[in-house]
Amino acid sequence: MTLPGREQFRSAVLRYIELPGARFFRALKFTPNGITILGFLIAVAAAYLVGSGWMLAGGIVFLFGGGLDLLDGALARLTDKVSPFGALLDSVFDRLSEAALFVGLGVYALRADMSDDRQVFFVIVLLLALIFSQGVSYLRARGEGLGVFTKAGLMTRPERVVLLGAGLITGQIEWFLLGIAVVSCFTLFQRLFTIRDLLDKAG
Repeated sequence: MTLPGREQFRSAVLRYIELPGARFFRALKFTPNGITILGFLIAVAAAYLVGSGWMLAGGIVFLFGGGLDLLDGALARLTDKVSPFGALLDSVFDRLSEAALFVGLGVYALRADMSDDRQVFFVIVLLLALIFSQGVSYLRARGEGLGVFTKAGLMTRPERVVLLGAGLITGQIEWFLLGIAVVSCFTLFQRLFTIRDLLDKAG
């Protein structure tokens, strides 16, 4: 189960954002791994802004860094530099980028002037969103280790990046975190049973 229109949207992103962006960075002599590292550093900057209470700026910067994640793979394909290590590096720094933002959100929760009840709620949904979103990513990697390749699920990394950025920009991040936690929990089991079915067919 995927979101309706996801493939059409993905094709439009590839044509109008990924390929032009990849050509731009190729002209600047960037490497795919260089873009991966740059995207991570931008995510760390976003985490710092969020931890300092500048939610709007942090959201904008985080979305920009997330956008760069689209370009490293496109640049690798454009320059014929696709490699297993590049894919590994991209996967690792994707996880670190999200984790950095969650750390920034944790610092914000500790520093912000909010009631005890709201602070507890904030921290709980933050941890649940982190646990389930990382679980979704782990299942994909574990499935690939078993020879099963799937991106099935409603709440994958692009959706998380967009929702996290939107939550920061609108100032309603805790409710967006709650949504990410709930749908990521559903996605985790959705992906788990998809992998099970694929393994059964392969066996």
